Amino acid sequence: MKTRFHDLGLAIMRIGFSGLLLTHGIPKLKTLFSGNIEFPEVMGMPGTLTLILAVLAEVLAPVLIIIGLKTRPAAAYVALFMFLAAFVFHADDPFGKKEFPLLYCLGFLGIALIGAGKYALDNSMRK
Repeated sequence: MKTRFHDLGLAIMRIGFSGLLLTHGIPKLKTLFSGNIEFPEVMGMPGTLTLILAVLAEVLAPVLIIIGLKTRPAAAYVALFMFLAAFVFHADDPFGKKEFPLLYCLGFLGIALIGAGKYALDNSMRK
């Protein structure tokens, strides 16, 4: 059952989570463009590839989610990346370091499951 504020709530959730995640992604994007890449290797992947995947998850996907374009797959990618950030990248860290990636994971998982709502480019393109 949809309430009167269902779609507004989805828009706030999409824009809020994505906007906050951009504050982590934009510095990574600057690092990528600087050419001075000092990013850790994860799961055998070189640091450059790991940084590119992080930029996709923390810059490109959030921008798509904010405008509501390809929202579900973009949010699913971010949720998966944040899960991996919590349990692979921060594997040896205390729970306090895992908490933020897990919060993002849960938020973006919700967005992936529910969708963008009516205030999104995906919705207007379907019509």
